[in-house]
Amino acid sequence: MSQARFVALDDAGPDDAVVVIDVLRAFTTEAWALHRGAPRVLAVAAAERAFALRDADIGDAVLAGEDGGRPMDGFDTGNSPSAVAGMDLTGRTFVHRTSAGTQGLVRCQDSPLLLAASFVTAAATARELRASGAERVTYVITGASLGRNGDEDLACAELIAARVAGEDPDPRPFLDRVPVSDAGRKFGSEPWLPSVDVDISCEVDRFDFALVARPIDDLDAIEVTGR
Repeated sequence: MSQARFVALDDAGPDDAVVVIDVLRAFTTEAWALHRGAPRVLAVAAAERAFALRDADIGDAVLAGEDGGRPMDGFDTGNSPSAVAGMDLTGRTFVHRTSAGTQGLVRCQDSPLLLAASFVTAAATARELRASGAERVTYVITGASLGRNGDEDLACAELIAARVAGEDPDPRPFLDRVPVSDAGRKFGSEPWLPSVDVDISCEVDRFDFALVARPIDDLDAIEVTGR
């Protein structure tokens, strides 16, 4: 049985096995991007890096992301899983920058095992962790940043940790914490924060793949693929 450790984004760094959690919305969006045909995600910390990747020879790129929740100027789409769910991304590299989730991946990029996760990939993430045999898993609660409590991410981390430990809890009490979290309560208040994104982000185990991340040094980005 692995030991679970929970840390906020500002305290995140490399460890033997790290799961970076962002339910609303980065890693729900990335899971949908892969499902809609993107062969990979390239997660970056800054918009400037995203633009540089688009201009580099990485194939047909789609730039997605947000700054403070708002879509970014010059990007193709925001950080909305409901928007990405309607896109055909076949063969296109999904370049992604967010205020929390992708920052966590960059902070933890030197970890031997690095996963990104949200409720939509919870079961697959737990399966990946069990298969790894990791004795300790660090869960990065990216929502616990920018003055927010991050309870939506902590709930997801606690569900995954319970499953890694061999438990089979009812996911509903964990999911119920998402819309009442600091981040969850903001949805529906602005056009770029549609309420449907919360619903989509609560589709527990929607995808049967984990989001596996690794640094690509020559691109200065974190590659995320499904496994």
